[in-house]
Amino acid sequence: MRFATFSAAGQVHAGVVSGARLHPLPGGTTVLDVVRSGLPTAVEVGQRALRAPAVPLDAARLLPPLAPPTIRDFVAFEEHVEGVAASVGDGAGVVPEWYQAPTFYFTNPYAVTGPYDDVPVPPGSQLLDFECEVAVVVGRDGASLTPEQARDHIFGYTILNDWSARDLQRREMKVSLGPAKGKDSATTLGPWLVTADEIAPYLDEDGFLALEMTVTVNGTQIGQDLLSNMGWPFEDLISYASRGTWVRAGDVLGSGTCGNGGCLAELWGRTGRLDPPPLRPGDVVEMTVEGIGTIRNQVVPGEELPPVRAARPRPRIRKRAS
Repeated sequence: MRFATFSAAGQVHAGVVSGARLHPLPGGTTVLDVVRSGLPTAVEVGQRALRAPAVPLDAARLLPPLAPPTIRDFVAFEEHVEGVAASVGDGAGVVPEWYQAPTFYFTNPYAVTGPYDDVPVPPGSQLLDFECEVAVVVGRDGASLTPEQARDHIFGYTILNDWSARDLQRREMKVSLGPAKGKDSATTLGPWLVTADEIAPYLDEDGFLALEMTVTVNGTQIGQDLLSNMGWPFEDLISYASRGTWVRAGDVLGSGTCGNGGCLAELWGRTGRLDPPPLRPGDVVEMTVEGIGTIRNQVVPGEELPPVRAARPRPRIRKRAS
């Protein structure tokens, strides 16, 4: 089953996708409400909605499928890490620590954009990049989950584009903290949330989802990979996120960027030059994931802001003047 959030005739609705139609859920119900109700209940609610009058898909504007309380973004593709280390990191390749545990950062839940929304260039950035990912949505609260337990906490999946200002990210991470403004300007989710049972047939013999992922810029394919090239399956990511703390229903966990051209920075790192070039206003980035769908965003000019003030020289005074 596929759940979406959309606007039509001036109103925002949650609904179920059926072909080229959207069936609204009962008034006031959000996709986050449905996720928090649990997958069995969600499917029942969705089946009832399919009997209700529908809105043509082309008469609606798709919004982010849900408003996640938190977004953790992992870095689970070894090939991506290897390429990006040369262009954004210190050039050391895949460090041994990457293999020890899945690493993630928290990104900005207030910067989520819809599957076909325009995406502004972040203020001060000249090196805008995309990152092609799949995200898992947690369906039940849990703490210190084992991977086996975490598997039962998966509600569904959606596509995630982690828009990245590589020049800002490069500066921030030299301080051994971050990323910060290099990552929090926009995160695209969509086009809808596909329930785990619908994606289950794509599981391979090792328990990974063998979904084909492709990304194009202005119609030219830049990257292609299989989601099953992740270093850890999604249940391991959820388990690690919950280690010593909580994950909650509705939390979004990104897979990290796929390899083989899942982002521009990987290619820059491998070739030593900005080819393909950084994204510019007018560029259209399209991502398609097998079994889920397609998102498509156009880059537009961003807000022009004054430069950030530099830190003042460190003062040496230890006491207030009397």
